[in-house]
Amino acid sequence: MPAWLNISLKIIGGVALLILLLIVGATMYISFNKTKVLKMVNEQLAKSVDGTLVIGDMKPNFFRGLPDVSLTLQNVLVRDKQFEQHKHTLLNARDFNISLNTLALFKGTIDINHIAISDASIDLYTDSTGYSNTSVFKKDKKQVKDNKSESSSATQLKNFSFDNVNFTVDNRKDHKLFNFSIDDLKGKMNYPDSGWHANFHLNVLAKSMAFNTLKGSFIKNKQLEGDFDAGYNEDKGQIAVQVKPLNIGGDAFMVNALFRTKKEPTEFTINLAANSILWKHASNLLAANIQKSLNMFNLDRPIAVTAAISGSFGAGDPLLYVTAKVNNNKLTTPGGVIDSCSFNGVFTNSYIKSQPLSDANSVIKLTAFKGTYNHLPFTIDTGSVINLDKPIATGNFRSNFPAADLNWFLQDDIAKFSGGSADINLRYRADVVDYKINKPFVNGSINLRHTDLFYLPRNLKLKNTSFSLNFVKNDLILNNIHLQSGRSVVTMEGRVNNFLNLYYDSPEKILLTWQIHSPALYLGEFMGFLSERKAAPATKSRGNSGNFVDQLGNVLERGRAEMHMQVNKLYYKRFMATDAHADLLTTENGILIQNVGVKHAGGTLKMNGKVTQGDKLNRFAVNAVVSNVNMPEFFRAFNNFALKDFTADNLKGYLSAKTNISGSVTDAGNLVPRSLKGDLDLSLRDAALLNFQPLLGVGKFVFPFRDLKNIQIPKLDGHFVVNGDMITIKPLEVSSSVLNVDVAGVYGLERGTDIALDIPLRNPKDDFKITDLEERKKKRFKGIVVHIRAHEENGKMKIGWNKNHK
Repeated sequence: MPAWLNISLKIIGGVALLILLLIVGATMYISFNKTKVLKMVNEQLAKSVDGTLVIGDMKPNFFRGLPDVSLTLQNVLVRDKQFEQHKHTLLNARDFNISLNTLALFKGTIDINHIAISDASIDLYTDSTGYSNTSVFKKDKKQVKDNKSESSSATQLKNFSFDNVNFTVDNRKDHKLFNFSIDDLKGKMNYPDSGWHANFHLNVLAKSMAFNTLKGSFIKNKQLEGDFDAGYNEDKGQIAVQVKPLNIGGDAFMVNALFRTKKEPTEFTINLAANSILWKHASNLLAANIQKSLNMFNLDRPIAVTAAISGSFGAGDPLLYVTAKVNNNKLTTPGGVIDSCSFNGVFTNSYIKSQPLSDANSVIKLTAFKGTYNHLPFTIDTGSVINLDKPIATGNFRSNFPAADLNWFLQDDIAKFSGGSADINLRYRADVVDYKINKPFVNGSINLRHTDLFYLPRNLKLKNTSFSLNFVKNDLILNNIHLQSGRSVVTMEGRVNNFLNLYYDSPEKILLTWQIHSPALYLGEFMGFLSERKAAPATKSRGNSGNFVDQLGNVLERGRAEMHMQVNKLYYKRFMATDAHADLLTTENGILIQNVGVKHAGGTLKMNGKVTQGDKLNRFAVNAVVSNVNMPEFFRAFNNFALKDFTADNLKGYLSAKTNISGSVTDAGNLVPRSLKGDLDLSLRDAALLNFQPLLGVGKFVFPFRDLKNIQIPKLDGHFVVNGDMITIKPLEVSSSVLNVDVAGVYGLERGTDIALDIPLRNPKDDFKITDLEERKKKRFKGIVVHIRAHEENGKMKIGWNKNHK
């Protein structure tokens, strides 16, 4: 072996032996001078303690701290002077291991290079007055000044570790509670000129991280694990921490934090970022008050989030600023599911900078929001929910889609659309109740163009329909409305004043005023309005549920419409009128008819009345005035008013009439037999009665040689009372070209006819030549008068002498 190598090995061996001897000597020194060393340790630690410090026992560990001397302090207890009042022990450790510099120990001083604490609890407590048990470490300024001249060197901790340690910061004054169960904490420190630098690995259960115990804890009961890089700048008084990454509850976060220790209390800023985390996982990291709100929502796929938390360890909530980036996700909300959802979101509890940090000053902002709700695509360029105590939602809502997509939204309850397009452009503001949009106030427009519409509650089909709904302040303005049903074409303009205030709370007070014009209107195509409104499905409430679709049905069911109509040509079955005008008012169970006027059969018809809807049958009551209409046309137009023996074929001439009558019509618009009741006043001019069977029967009996098939009646005024299928004929004088007759009695449409006829036998053919009306009246009943009774007996009509005539 070369001499230099031999000498080197001997030197190294000698040094190692010397170190070993020193350690063995130190260990033996501690073992044989246990009481003295324990006293030295107590005295060194007691310099920083103003309270109770108890070390139960001390044991040297020969190999643990090589080349330092390692000591295990057992059952270490540190309490402040007011422990008996608050009962919070600052430190209670079963094993408190320290490594002492060997050379310093032989000099009679303690220099601690390593601390390892296991099976311990650390409880930093501050009561409601601001007193803290950490005052056990505080020295007054005088004491610090007096001790300044003492020779002592700063202890620099190089290594540290915690195992099974419960660490608590309980600040009752500022309502803060931080509690961590440290499974494993190991680190090293070095001391550059600027302060210190540490690297350590942490595995800890965060039981509580409550910046405000009144609102709950962040990352409650979440496991945290990561490698930390921390440094302290003494000049700036700042501690900077970075973790790449920090695993929180199974999700990886990039974390950096800054603590400003020169501030009193210490201020902090914590920034977290996760590139891929599920919504529920992110929500569960936040305080209970925020978590409760966010858990009403969910996103199926992971999202990217960032969070900035800044504040102090003193009173007050921290400032929160959370961002989320969502792309092509599925959003579940209390109001429904939004597919293909993308947006950028921001949450902060400092909406107004000058106001305190709180839920009331919080805002959720959504930008570039787009998605599909019930197959309706939409965008919200800017949306916000402010004041989470009493949430208010605002935003700009835009959508453009095929009109048929509305069928998914309306759920086949109100209407079905086919063809055409729809677009929506609304600015809304709404209360949020349980995070459902409630009673939105909107401004903007909804437009439908060239779509076919089937309005289900009234079984009404409309073709090539277009309309525009414009929300202006609280009013609803409807214009550019074009409806087509079969051959009917209708254009409309409408308005509802105070619409948004009444829509949810008082739909029965909504009055939609229409101005309606039509070049040709076929009423038969709108018979759906006579049918009873189809009830909503039993599973749906028609109260104020806050749901837009339910409430829309409620409004359509209970609201009223006032219609002012101008129709060039009006058709109903055989009826055709021109220059028609009417004012109609719909109610919850019918229609009021006012100021109706039409030209028909060469005359005019005016009418007022109402239609009351019922189960399959609809009651009507009308007051009508007919002026100078052509009788055959008039009777044909109204299907002979359900008369069988007295039809348009039996009539000629012009009719004027006044009636106050009621009855029933079916959903198809047909008059219900035997339903008419009321009074009828008739006035005939230049009339003729053609082939009227009851009179032909009488003529065969009384005037077998007179032609009763064409009876000319220059003038006739009569009063009739209609009661079902019975028509009471008030005493009626008929003066005609064939015979004069006085008629009174009851005419039964089906049965029950009993009519008395007083018929002079003289021929009145030339009576019209008598110009003196009084003379003509006297001559009317001269000569022999036959008293005939036409009545029904055993279902057969019998005509004979009227034995009851007086």
